[in-house]
Amino acid sequence: MAQMTSDAMPDLQQSPDRRNIAIDKVGIKDVRYPIVVLDKNHSRQHTVASVNMYVELPHQFKGTHMSRFVEILNHYRGEITFNNMEEILAEMKERLESDCAHMELSFPYFVEKQAPVSKASGLMSYDCRFIGTLREKKDFILEVSVPLTSLCPCSKEISRYGAHNQRSCVRVAIRAHAMVWIEELIELVEGCGSAPVYSLLKREDEKAVTEQAYENPMFVEDIVRSVTQQLKQVEAIDWFCVECENFESIHNHSAYATLEYGKD
Repeated sequence: MAQMTSDAMPDLQQSPDRRNIAIDKVGIKDVRYPIVVLDKNHSRQHTVASVNMYVELPHQFKGTHMSRFVEILNHYRGEITFNNMEEILAEMKERLESDCAHMELSFPYFVEKQAPVSKASGLMSYDCRFIGTLREKKDFILEVSVPLTSLCPCSKEISRYGAHNQRSCVRVAIRAHAMVWIEELIELVEGCGSAPVYSLLKREDEKAVTEQAYENPMFVEDIVRSVTQQLKQVEAIDWFCVECENFESIHNHSAYATLEYGKD
């Protein structure tokens, strides 16, 4: 029996749909794939991303071709970067016959960081995300999550001994018209908490970090406002959103604050 070629097989995805309902996003989600990220100190950093790829599906089509998303990923194997996301999105639009393409890359980014006193060095991992959308115009967002230590000003004020502190997570998302390094965002945010977080601390470092936090108490509102003040001074940034979550140590809930700002 002769083998049927792909061209001869029915293409159900391209068959018409009579319900007249377009779909905002359809595609593939959570594909683990190697990417390259620009590194301020080492030029390039190789990491592994969780990739989401979607297109807008016109109302007249029954479905999209899921295999084409993976084919596009394979085409850019080893060279998927923030700089060529527009090219990848344009290919998604063309090959999937869509007016809009969307791509998200979530990945760990590693920075070598020294302890404050001993200068012991260790790698810190930061969760980052690239978000790209291409319709008539491109829209790119860089997102970085930075852990901090926060110490409660109220607890310090009312307690006879010490004060409760907690791990905090600050998430910053930006739109920029010029290069903003991931390392620069991390450094900016780490200066806005009660104390930074490290991967490696000796005893002398623990003492220094604990005392730094005690002398620099911060509410979740303080952290968001402080980060906002710093981001407003970065000329390349056109828009940003700041979120801070304090994972409370004496409550069974988190404290949370967020702020969005766009420059005119």
